[in-house]
Amino acid sequence: MKDTRKPRVGVGVIIVKDDKVLLGKRRGSHGAGYWAFPGGHLEFNESVEGCARREVAEETGIRLKNVRKLIYTNDRYHKEGMHYITCFVLAEYRSGVVRNLEPDRCEGWSWFAWGKFPKPLFIPVQNLLKEKQNPLAA
Repeated sequence: MKDTRKPRVGVGVIIVKDDKVLLGKRRGSHGAGYWAFPGGHLEFNESVEGCARREVAEETGIRLKNVRKLIYTNDRYHKEGMHYITCFVLAEYRSGVVRNLEPDRCEGWSWFAWGKFPKPLFIPVQNLLKEKQNPLAA
């Protein structure tokens, strides 16, 4: 019998400010307790870049500039029976103060140097790092 489930599309936003990137500790959904970039689900008829701007504003209250496509990862969550394609974008901090606007979904936000990330990392971030991606080196 054919499995009719379909992967979902997520967007991960790598925000750069002062040579650091923003990570939050997830809460209340799959990946709870793991560190991840801001982001979320791509909505119907929404651009990946538009999703990045929207999700970051909803989660942190900050604004972005120079949002651009980076890479995608194929992320399977075997225990949860979930499958995502995560589209990563790279963006620069524009303005605002980072606030935790969704405390039911995130324990808090912090800035980290690339490669100096806390553990454990969310599966899409792990898969991104396996691709040897360092957007700050470009």
